[in-house]
Amino acid sequence: MRELVGALRNYAWGSRTALARLRGNAVPSAHPEAELWFGAHPADPARVRGAGGECSLLDLVAEDPDRELGAAAPEFGGKLPFLLKVLAAEEPLSLQAHPSAAQALDGYAREDRARVPVDSPLRNYRDENHKPELVVALDRFEALAGFRDPLRTVELLRALAVPGLASYADLLAAAPDSSGLRTLFTTWITLPQQALAQLLPAVLDGCVRYLSGKGKRAFAAEARTALELAEAYPGDAGVLAALLLNRITLEPGQGLYLAAGNLHAYLRGVGVEIMANSDNVLRGGLTPKHVDVPELLRVLDFEPIDVPFVLPEPAGDGSVRYRTPAPEFELRRFDLTAGSGQVPLTSAGPGIVLCTAGRVRLLQDDAELTVERGGAAWISAADSDIRAQARDGGAQLFSASVGGNAS
Repeated sequence: MRELVGALRNYAWGSRTALARLRGNAVPSAHPEAELWFGAHPADPARVRGAGGECSLLDLVAEDPDRELGAAAPEFGGKLPFLLKVLAAEEPLSLQAHPSAAQALDGYAREDRARVPVDSPLRNYRDENHKPELVVALDRFEALAGFRDPLRTVELLRALAVPGLASYADLLAAAPDSSGLRTLFTTWITLPQQALAQLLPAVLDGCVRYLSGKGKRAFAAEARTALELAEAYPGDAGVLAALLLNRITLEPGQGLYLAAGNLHAYLRGVGVEIMANSDNVLRGGLTPKHVDVPELLRVLDFEPIDVPFVLPEPAGDGSVRYRTPAPEFELRRFDLTAGSGQVPLTSAGPGIVLCTAGRVRLLQDDAELTVERGGAAWISAADSDIRAQARDGGAQLFSASVGGNAS
C-alpha cells in the first residue's frame, strides 16, 4: 500500500471551494477546481509515493502489471480498468453521452485514419474504451440523466403553454417511444439559428409564467433548470434538449449509474465518480468545447428510462456496495466510527482507497499509512490483509476495485 496523489483538473464549471476544502487548502482557490483524478489514465495519471520515491501510477502498473493487477492484468490488457475521481460542479457540465465499447473502437480508428491528433480539441475519441460511470453524491447533487417517459414529457411541454411547443408536443404524443424521442431531439438540436432564436425565448417565458402560477407545480425543477441553463448558455439548443431528460436530485450517499449512450448533464454538487478508464465524451451542447451533433446522434440511446438510481446495499464486511453491471469497477463505502476497531478491506486490491471525511489509518502487518481527507492510497494485488481504522473521530472511506471482487 502506498500514498496516491491525485491529479487536479481545472475546468470553468468547477468549484473554487469544494476540492480545496476537501484537501485542506485555502479557499477560494486561484482557479475553478473541477476534478481530482485517482487513476492511471494517460491524460493525467495519479502519482504514487513510497520509500523508493515517486512515480506515476500509469508507469507503476506498466512496469509490472502482474504484480500490481494480479488476475485482472490479462483480462484488461495489463491496464488498470477504472478511473476514480472526485468531481465538484459549481456550474452545469456539458450535455453529453459516452460510447459503447464497439463505438469507441470504431470512432478511435476513424479519427486516427483522419489524422486528428489525440490531444486535439476537435477529437471525440481519445482512447479505445467505453465509459460506463457511477457517481455517488457527497452533498446534494443535481443532474439530468436519461430520456424521460415521453408521455410525461408531453405533459411538461403542454404545461408550459407555449404555442410554439404545441406541434412538438403533438409529435411526441403521436409516437411516445424511442423513435419519437429521436425525432424530437434531432429536430431541436439541429434547429436553424433563426428558428431557435424564436422558439427558445418563448419557451423560457413559458417557464417563468409556469413558475409564477398558483398551486403545486409538478415540473418546477424542470422549468427552473431550463432557466438556469439558458442563463449560463444563452441561445444554446441544449436548453431545449434538457426538457426531455429526467431531472434528478441525489442526496448524500445515493448513486447514479450511466451506461453507454445515456444523455446526461451534471448540474451542481460534489461526488465520488468511478468509470471505465476512458475520457471519451460526445457533446451536444451547454459547453464552449467541441460539439459534434452527428457523432452524438450515432451513439445516443433514445430508449426512455426511469431514474437510474443506485442505492447502497450492505456488503457484509462493514461496508455498503454500489452495485452496477460494469465489469471494470466496483465501489464500496466504509463509514468508520470513532473508537471502532480495525475493518478489513476485503476487496481492496488491486484498487484505490479514498478518504472523504476524517482521517484513516491503513494497516498491513507492521506497516501503517495515514490517509488524510481528500487523500488516497494505491493497493496492489500483491497487498493482502489491509485493514482500516478511523483516526481522531469518525471517517468515511471509499474503496474502488476491479469488478467481480464482491464477496
